[in-house]
Amino acid sequence: MHIPSLKEVVSAEEWQLRCDLAACYRLVAAYGWSDLVFTHISAKLPASITGGEEHFLINPYGLMFDEITASSLVKVDMQCNKLQETEFPVNPAGFVIHSAVHEARPDVGCVLHTHTRAGVAVSAQKAGILPISQQSTFVLASLAYHDYEGVAFRPDEKPRLQADLGNANFLMLRNHGLLTVGKTIADAFLSMYTFESTCKIQIDAMAGGSELTQVNPSILANMGEVMRVATAGQGANIAWPALLRKLDRMDPSYCS
Repeated sequence: MHIPSLKEVVSAEEWQLRCDLAACYRLVAAYGWSDLVFTHISAKLPASITGGEEHFLINPYGLMFDEITASSLVKVDMQCNKLQETEFPVNPAGFVIHSAVHEARPDVGCVLHTHTRAGVAVSAQKAGILPISQQSTFVLASLAYHDYEGVAFRPDEKPRLQADLGNANFLMLRNHGLLTVGKTIADAFLSMYTFESTCKIQIDAMAGGSELTQVNPSILANMGEVMRVATAGQGANIAWPALLRKLDRMDPSYCS
């Protein structure tokens, strides 16, 4: 599939954001979190590019995540109307959750949503995330839940989703999947890595059949400072460059 490059068409700032978002899609595919073509990762373009308008990048509907490139990403507005000439369609229904989050959380630069086996499995468990792993302590420090209302394409669900999310960075969509938000694409990805690992560990631990040992509640306090120390004060940037190098070794075409 030949996709004309937009590198010389868009600003350097937008091109970098496109490369990072395409990398995120490729990484989601590489880690086995994709659901064919049926989930989305959105990134908000900074006001310095849009002049204050709310514009976003999202995947072209119908492409597998490991096919997505910086140039194939589609620029849309808050209603998911395309703002660029492109042969690719977008899925407005799939953008409902993303637009709800971006609308309510101006601090959020990226929304990442998955339907993984482990994530959906835990989302169906009444107790939700259990404090049984080191990974879970980071999630529980900023976790919210949203009850299932059917396939999320109705705008009337947005106020309830926004209220449930609040200021949390991890959202468990009951009977549906996982969602993370971040100031940057790297932040949202690292949060999803932790969220997904938490769910996999929980499913495995419960499958073992033994009584589970829970983390002392006092340890859950001040996890923000713990994360700062764990990432040497760099947040997700401690891992993102290494992840990009991993992608470059696998297939550098994401940034094209």
